[in-house]
Amino acid sequence: MNSPALTIQNLSFAYGNKPALDQVSFTVNSGECTLLLGPNGAGKSTLFSLITRLYDSHHGRISLAGFDIKKQSTQALARLGVVFQQTTLDMDLSVIQNLRYHCALHGLSRKAAASRIQEELERLNMFERRFESVRQLNGGHRRRVEIARALLHKPSVLLLDEPTVGLDIPSRQAIVDYVHQLAVDGNIAVLWASHLTDEIYPQDRLVILHKGIIRAQGSVEEVLKTTSADTVNKAFYALTQGEAS
Repeated sequence: MNSPALTIQNLSFAYGNKPALDQVSFTVNSGECTLLLGPNGAGKSTLFSLITRLYDSHHGRISLAGFDIKKQSTQALARLGVVFQQTTLDMDLSVIQNLRYHCALHGLSRKAAASRIQEELERLNMFERRFESVRQLNGGHRRRVEIARALLHKPSVLLLDEPTVGLDIPSRQAIVDYVHQLAVDGNIAVLWASHLTDEIYPQDRLVILHKGIIRAQGSVEEVLKTTSADTVNKAFYALTQGEAS
């Protein structure tokens, strides 16, 4: 049985007097892909900001690979890989320059960095383009570079914040397929924030967030039972009161 790699316990957060998350609790296991579903404004980005420590919360607990994110921040964040919705690559550097910089931040030696960069780029069919400027790449290929970068230090948990937004259908499907296979092959816990139900695989776990509250969580089958729906799309619509756009 897979063990929890990310644990969220009773997490609450507010912007002033405006609540953004209310008593959010769930776990993400190693080797599994968990889809965090919610319409715009549900609290998905706030949750990711708390997990990555861009924000801090005094209410609740976050554990990464067994490390408390407040008390053991360095150890916890060293086991986290992140792909944000907006690109964070340096557009004027080459693919390999971007990846070397990330390796240096994580203290990898030049030899280890070269090996890890080649391994991740080859898995994503991007090694032959390593010397190209990021600016020359299309959206789908930039996303591949960002995923490769997030995996260079072999994290236990991979966060993806709506990584397929703006991509064409073939690029989007390729990334969805790749990440799902990666979770199994690499025994990585994946938390994928989305509002697109067609990115869900039958074996995924779901966390449906609406107005800062978890409306349902569990396997696809369990969530469908909760709503008496025959598709995830219908369940999502019912749980978010028709505000899934």
